[in-house]
Amino acid sequence: MYTDAGKEIFLNKYTIKPLNTGFVSTNKANYIYHHSTHRYYDVSGDVDLPVFTFYVEGNGRKILIDTGMAPTEIANKYHHKGSYQPEGMTIYEQLEKIGVKPEDIDTVILTHLHWDHCYHLKRFKNARFYVQKKEYEFAKNPIPLYYKSYEYPAIGIKPQFEGVDFELIEGESEIESGIYVYPSPGHSVGHQTVVVNTGEGEYHCCGDLVFVYDNFKEIPEIHYTITPPARFQDIVKSWKSIEDCKNRVKGKIEMVLPTHELSLVNRKVIG
Repeated sequence: MYTDAGKEIFLNKYTIKPLNTGFVSTNKANYIYHHSTHRYYDVSGDVDLPVFTFYVEGNGRKILIDTGMAPTEIANKYHHKGSYQPEGMTIYEQLEKIGVKPEDIDTVILTHLHWDHCYHLKRFKNARFYVQKKEYEFAKNPIPLYYKSYEYPAIGIKPQFEGVDFELIEGESEIESGIYVYPSPGHSVGHQTVVVNTGEGEYHCCGDLVFVYDNFKEIPEIHYTITPPARFQDIVKSWKSIEDCKNRVKGKIEMVLPTHELSLVNRKVIG
């Protein structure tokens, strides 16, 4: 519930179920923690990070936030070597395990259009698709540095979003009663965070705004209000977006749900 011009407005409440679609193999020092923060963390070696999507249900609606990663052969060949998708972990297989068919999904909201967030879009035949306009326009014609991230045809593969009819968002916007998005650029040009109202409060499904909860930690010794990740499109926007998310969260930082946070493996239904 919130107030608007003296009126009480009741938001619909939803539940959120994290669904893991595989694992991205990445280097801690080169990806998760900015080089200026290395002395404060264990940055040795590689780590296999999960790739979560979030199934949201309530008010008669079935909603997906992101649709997960590519199969092993594509993930390993074109993206992060060593990444893998175990048998039975595609987004449509994970949904079927909880009794949901792809055609049951009403709405798909994409935090951004990188390869590990938007696979199998065309399976959701009855869904409406939402993404920020800035993200879509850049994804269609990225600079070569981002050809792999968006699976640009020049590298010999078609992007999963090709031919998808998106509803393009410009800035902060309500998608459903109790679900809204706000821009959180920096990891990508048009990255956005999705806020879902639940019985426990508002959860922020933040995509790759951060990779792990450590990225929200302050480092007072060097005057850092956050621990910036090492992978970004614009470090200034990334920093400000992470600070903005921290300021928006009402409650503990676990009210944020990052796509690659390891501890989410142990979380079941939220809300």
